[in-house]
Amino acid sequence: MYLPPHDPHVDDPMRFKPLFRIHLMERKCATVECMYGHKGPHNGHIQIVKKDEFSTKCNQTDHHRMSGGRQEEFRTWLREEWGRTLEDIFHEHMQELILMKFIYTSQYDNCLTYRRIYLPPSSPEDLIQPGLFKGTYGSHGLEIVMLSFHGKKAKGTKITGDPNIPAGQQTVEIDLAHPLQLPDIENLRDFSELSRIVLEVQEQVRREEQEREQRQEEQEHSQQAASQPASPLGGEGAEGEETAAGAEGTTQDKASASQPFVLPMGVISRNEDYPRTCRICFYGTGLIAGHGFTSPERTPGVFVLFDDDRFGFIWLELKSFSLYSRIKVSFQNAQAPSREAFDEMLKNIQSLAT
Repeated sequence: MYLPPHDPHVDDPMRFKPLFRIHLMERKCATVECMYGHKGPHNGHIQIVKKDEFSTKCNQTDHHRMSGGRQEEFRTWLREEWGRTLEDIFHEHMQELILMKFIYTSQYDNCLTYRRIYLPPSSPEDLIQPGLFKGTYGSHGLEIVMLSFHGKKAKGTKITGDPNIPAGQQTVEIDLAHPLQLPDIENLRDFSELSRIVLEVQEQVRREEQEREQRQEEQEHSQQAASQPASPLGGEGAEGEETAAGAEGTTQDKASASQPFVLPMGVISRNEDYPRTCRICFYGTGLIAGHGFTSPERTPGVFVLFDDDRFGFIWLELKSFSLYSRIKVSFQNAQAPSREAFDEMLKNIQSLAT
C-alpha cells in the first residue's frame, strides 16, 4: 500500500506498507501470505480476475484482530495512518470523518481488488509535467490526485478518495483558456475582491458555452438543410484550437514570471507553509458533495501554479485552500500505451466510483 505522508506535510515522502507477498516454488507452485495486521504473515489467496486486474483474499482474518478489540485497532490505525492520537484531534467533525474512514477501510480485511492505472501522457505544450500529487483536503487529510492535460482543460482526478468524494472522481478542472489576473497583494487579502473576479469569469465562461452551443445548433441545422454530413466538431474545432493556442501563448509568457501571493483573509488552509509567490492562476471548478457522494456539484475556484512541482486550489464556496505537491517517484511500466488508452482508463475508474 502506497500511503501519503502525515497530514498536512505534503512535501514529505510517501510511505510504503506491505499487504501481501508471494513465494514462488518449484513446478510452477506458489504460496501467498497476507501481511495485514500485526501478528505476522499468514495464509492468503490471489486470483487473476482479468487483464490488468487481480484480487487478494485473507484466509485467516483473525490475525488482523487485536486483544484490545476494535478500540485498540482504531488507536493503532490512527497512530500509523495519521501520526497522532485521538486526544490530539479536538475537532468533532474531523473525529467523525476519521472514524468513518477507519470503519470503511478496515471492513475489507485485505480482501481487495486491484486495477492497473496509467500515468498521464505528456506533451511540450503542457503547463507543467503531469503526474501524481499529494494534496490537502481539510479534515479528510492528504489524498492522491492525478493531474492530466486535455487541450484547453487540465483535470485533477482522485486516486484516493474520502467519504464525500470517492476515488475516480474529477476533484478539480482547470480552464486553461481563462487565466486570472489577481489583484495586488493588499487587495488579494480581501476575499470579496477575489470572489468578484472569479464570479465574473464564471459568468463569462457560461456565456461562451451558450454561444458555442447555439452556433453548433445553427450549423447543424444549416448542414441538414443542405443535406451535407455534419462536422464531428460542429465547425467549432478550428476556432477552439485557435483560442487554445492563443491562451497557450500568453500562458507560457506569464508562467515564466512570478508574482506575490497570499491567501485571502478567512480562507482556511491545513498547511500554512504554502509558497508566497506564484507563476500564474486560472479559473477552475472543484467538485463538492455530501457524505456518500450525495448532491455532487461543481463550484468555482482558483487554480494557483506555484512552480513545476506544486500548485494550489482555492475552493471559493468552502473558503478553503488545498496545497498539492508532486510525488517524485519513478514508476516502472506505468506509462499509457496511447492517449486513447489513458482516456479510457479515466472513464473506467470514474464509472467504478459512481
